[in-house]
Amino acid sequence: MKNFVVKTIANAAALAVAVWLIDKITLTGGGTGEKTATLILVALVFGLVNLLVKPIVQVLTFPLFILTLGLFTLVVNALMLLLTSWLADVLDLSFHVEGFWTAVLGGLIVSIVSWALNLVLPDKD
Repeated sequence: MKNFVVKTIANAAALAVAVWLIDKITLTGGGTGEKTATLILVALVFGLVNLLVKPIVQVLTFPLFILTLGLFTLVVNALMLLLTSWLADVLDLSFHVEGFWTAVLGGLIVSIVSWALNLVLPDKD
């Protein structure tokens, strides 16, 4: 359970960095508390998307991973971020990613920040 909370907080922080750095990834809402709650909820959605959908997409696109020497991971991460944005819209969360190339850059930022945070944060249950 502790591992799940740590990963969710790392995802929320990574999404916050992407929102902060990229103008076309938006998080609207009231005060800081509301934005924080929205980020945590979006991080939960993002975690579920990465847990349930991403492995299926990776298996189906495995030949593209081989052909591009792993660079297709950027496209898959962008698609997962776009799916999270769509699900956030369905769930009436104020998180939006505008366009594919924005999602590619956002996915890259989220991946790098999540990786760095997971190195620092504890991961034992």
